Amino acid sequence: MLEIYSRHRPLALLAGAVLLQVLLLAFQVKREHNVRLIRVWAAELVTPVERAGTWTISKIGGVWTGYIALHGARTENARLRAENDVLRLRNQQLESEAGEAKRLNALLNFREAHTEAAMVAAQVIGASADPASHTLFINRGERDHVRRNMAVITPQGIVGKIVEVLPNNTSQVLLINDKDSGVGALFAATRTHGILKGTGDPDPILDYVVNDEKVQPGDFLTTSGEDRIFPKGLLIGSVSYAKQGNPFQVIHVQPAVRLDRLEDVLILVTQQELTPKKVEESADSSGADSESSDIVQSVAPPAPPAPQTKPAAKTPSPAKRPAQTAEPAAPADAPSTQ
Repeated sequence: MLEIYSRHRPLALLAGAVLLQVLLLAFQVKREHNVRLIRVWAAELVTPVERAGTWTISKIGGVWTGYIALHGARTENARLRAENDVLRLRNQQLESEAGEAKRLNALLNFREAHTEAAMVAAQVIGASADPASHTLFINRGERDHVRRNMAVITPQGIVGKIVEVLPNNTSQVLLINDKDSGVGALFAATRTHGILKGTGDPDPILDYVVNDEKVQPGDFLTTSGEDRIFPKGLLIGSVSYAKQGNPFQVIHVQPAVRLDRLEDVLILVTQQELTPKKVEESADSSGADSESSDIVQSVAPPAPPAPQTKPAAKTPSPAKRPAQTAEPAAPADAPSTQ
């Protein structure tokens, strides 16, 4: 080994001297942007090693974060999805309970606003499977003193009438849009009478209104009380379509109540006429009572004030007649003085 080193020693010294000279030249020589050549060589030698090291470390880190560190992520994801489903069902349940509480509050306010009429609250438990029949089933019957031909309403308007009381304490309700239904109706503004008939379609029709009567879409209809089922003044709905016909007008009525979305109703045990609450009373009540008064006013819209106030305005004229008849009395007294 020493012999080999001693034999090639001059060559090794020469190579070292040449390498040192080259390094000195590289340190002195500058390239573009005033960068020394030795720095360029150093960068070219180190860059591949750094790239290889960076790639290796990134791959190892990706394997750790993508597989090893996420070992329990699948289980946690399944748990979070289950919790999300439970919370979603709970949210739907709370929304349903809030809607039910709102409907029951409206029914309660309506009953408190009309203590003069006996009512029984009922819940819709089913509907007829026949598409040609518009009937419902409610959870009230003989034990609740429910009888045939009793009116069924909601705070928004009329629904129908009881047509059958079943032995299992349930009753069948015939809706106002059924083809066998008929309701005495009148216009809230003009007080023109007619008969509301069901056709099996969602909107019933108003019959027996002459062509000379002016009817416009949006006119409100209330019960007339002539059918001896619904008390007078309950809201039926509004006119959705009207045209001239032979011999009577063709009038379609949109019910005030969504008959396809009924859940809770009221049964009128008597035919006592419902008296709307006054606006002054609703202004002094709470928020819930004010909402109930608005509903009551919509159920029984008052008659237009114009036909009622005009005769009252002429009442002072008879009071002036005694003053006019007192004036001719003076000539009658004149002869007596003579």
